[in-house]
Amino acid sequence: MTPLRIFLADDHAVVREGLKALINAQSDMAVVGEAADGLAACEQAPPLRPDVVVMDVSMPKLTGSQATARLRQECPTLRVLALTVHEDKGYIRQLLTAGAAGYVLKRAAPEELIHAIRAVAAGGVYLDPSMAGKVVGGYVRKPTDLGVTSGELSDRESDVARQTAAGHSNKEIAARLELSVKTVETYRARAMEKLGLSSRADLVRYAVQQGWLQDG
Repeated sequence: MTPLRIFLADDHAVVREGLKALINAQSDMAVVGEAADGLAACEQAPPLRPDVVVMDVSMPKLTGSQATARLRQECPTLRVLALTVHEDKGYIRQLLTAGAAGYVLKRAAPEELIHAIRAVAAGGVYLDPSMAGKVVGGYVRKPTDLGVTSGELSDRESDVARQTAAGHSNKEIAARLELSVKTVETYRARAMEKLGLSSRADLVRYAVQQGWLQDG
């Protein structure tokens, strides 16, 4: 299996070294580059083609949100995971608006960061459990604004939708529910159609509105 390629952007060398040791200790991940400021991250990350950029929020030259927006514009498939000490929802909303696929607080346990990296690399959206309701609750549009219909989901459709919103990959969901990956994809597609949603991000927003993630 090809390891996930991870790029680190943080202006503190000791933090980068700690993250590098943690990530490189995982059998399915490898740090391929690092930068000490937002501008350097924008210049150095694209040529390395990382799967995920772990991005600090407060950096010189370009902030985390500015660097995220620039990277996402240049490399639309690139996934950015914000890592921050800030628990101010304003900072995190800026990152979500800029295109970050999620965020983790620096006080989080190491295994939470690793889980978050895997989740966003698999196409999911990861929201720190301690902040998700506060941050996204005021950020997202109401389901009616998203065009969500009142169509009822079957039990399986609901299970798959909830686990997708929580950041689990199709393979993980298939293992949990004892289904094939193809069946999981079918249930997810049906759920998205019934709810009138067009992307994982919309599903996460809807999930927060419904309190699914807090049920977690």
